[in-house]
Amino acid sequence: MRATHIQRGEANNLAVTWDDGHVSDYTLQYLREECPCAGCKGEVLFGKVYRPATLPVYSPGMYDLKALTPTGQYGVQASWNDGHDTGIYSWDYLRMICPCPECTAKREPSLLE
Repeated sequence: MRATHIQRGEANNLAVTWDDGHVSDYTLQYLREECPCAGCKGEVLFGKVYRPATLPVYSPGMYDLKALTPTGQYGVQASWNDGHDTGIYSWDYLRMICPCPECTAKREPSLLE
């Protein structure tokens, strides 16, 4: 799975078109809150999971995307206006967190099952 086109919208969003034709529309706030870096999501060292503090922290500029840089054929690295820039969003991860109703339904089990 690879992105074929990424476009920043006027409404603080990012539209990603995938090689299968699907289009994902992410708000910048959602992308920042789903940052995959170890400082935001935690990390695993020698089989032990270390999670960061879960207190909600707001800093000015944290939802303002400064740059999105390609990282090889793997994905993109986001740089935010508050200085945070360690999150690399792989193509697989970006597609996995797609917020559209179709993708959300695939991730979340149905109450009828």
